[in-house]
Amino acid sequence: MRPWYLSDSAINNFIDSSLAEDIGDGDHSTLGSVPHALKVKAQLLVKEDCILAGIELAEKIFHRVDPSLEILLYKKDGDQANQGEVAFLIEGKAHSILSTERLVLNCMQQMSGIATFTSRLAELIKGTRARLKDTRKTTPNFRMMEKWAVHIGGGMNHRFALYDMVMLKDNHIDSAGGISKAVEYVRLYLRKLGKNLKIEVETRSLDEVKEVLSLNVDVIMLDNMNLEQIKEAVMLVNGKCKLEASGRITEANIRSIAETGVDFISVGALTHSVKSVDLSLKIVK
Repeated sequence: MRPWYLSDSAINNFIDSSLAEDIGDGDHSTLGSVPHALKVKAQLLVKEDCILAGIELAEKIFHRVDPSLEILLYKKDGDQANQGEVAFLIEGKAHSILSTERLVLNCMQQMSGIATFTSRLAELIKGTRARLKDTRKTTPNFRMMEKWAVHIGGGMNHRFALYDMVMLKDNHIDSAGGISKAVEYVRLYLRKLGKNLKIEVETRSLDEVKEVLSLNVDVIMLDNMNLEQIKEAVMLVNGKCKLEASGRITEANIRSIAETGVDFISVGALTHSVKSVDLSLKIVK
């Protein structure tokens, strides 16, 4: 099942704006060199081991440009793919395939990189109660696809944007004059608007954890705390609300953090530091 933010209209708007950016007033390389009526077959080649993501999006891109294109899928989103395998075969007008090639590859390469890294970290914390989450550290205008890739890779999406959850971070707290004031102001604001949003508060010390615990919020974030601090926070909270560990999370320490008993571990690197997977779309001669 697709996450809630992936409506057909949202996906089509992304595709349309991306095609407009890339094609402009015409793909003159293709228009000038390739016969208009020519039909070809092309295959998506996997050039390194990965978890594939973006195949459903690729189908939508191809069909948005040319509904007559025929796609034969050998892999689906979330599948393990090995170097040398073919993910799908696309057949139809050469103009349509060549003009969509780069958009399909750009999306799939980045999304597959994210899904692969997400899957690796999720596997490292398997068997604990902790769930892996992404952040808003995403590429402008590509967030929807990056978070989709996290979902495909087995991670959870944190809030999608600023509008679907309240997260009070250090700058909000310092500007409001403290944690209690910030939470009070937010509750008054939400009541006035008639909105029922979850509230998460970032904490930088165990004293702040104690203060937030008395305010009955939904999630307490433990920001850049060491392992001993996280363990103590878990004992302090004792299940009264959800706990999220964040900051300086690596492959080396994520398992030990998960074993403290936190509910969530958020990792910005899932989307902001991944290496794209090497894929290519080649005409079958």
